[in-house]
Amino acid sequence: MDAIQPSGIDEPRVLRVAVARRVRLSLPCTSERNALFCHGPDVKKRAPDTTTTSSLPRRRRSRVVRYLVVAVGVVLIIDALVGDRGFLAMLKARQQYRTLEASLAHSRAENAQLREQARRLREDPQAIEDIARRELGLIRPGEKLFIITDVKP
Repeated sequence: MDAIQPSGIDEPRVLRVAVARRVRLSLPCTSERNALFCHGPDVKKRAPDTTTTSSLPRRRRSRVVRYLVVAVGVVLIIDALVGDRGFLAMLKARQQYRTLEASLAHSRAENAQLREQARRLREDPQAIEDIARRELGLIRPGEKLFIITDVKP
């Protein structure tokens, strides 16, 4: 292999010629991103750029933060659905409220009916007589009671 020495020759041209011939230069060279960079002996290598190398932990951190936010969101949604004061508990409480409301309405109607019956018994003697005839089987003097039963043939 030929070694090309860039002495007195235009360096970019030498570099192009060396790359085209795939010949090694005697200068220290590095290969980064499919490009060949050559420099003299007095040039020191730079430290790697911290902004590009720290992006991996930053990406990892952002991914972890994203997963944590999603996990917290899932826990909050599950608690909102199933928790003590969650959606399902609220539906159950609403159903219980409707049942108790219907029971209360029924009790109020029955209470009003009983109040009306008590008022009639206090004020109307005919109501007392009706109850005595119906429930106790009482009759007035001079009335005859006929009991009719069905006879089996």
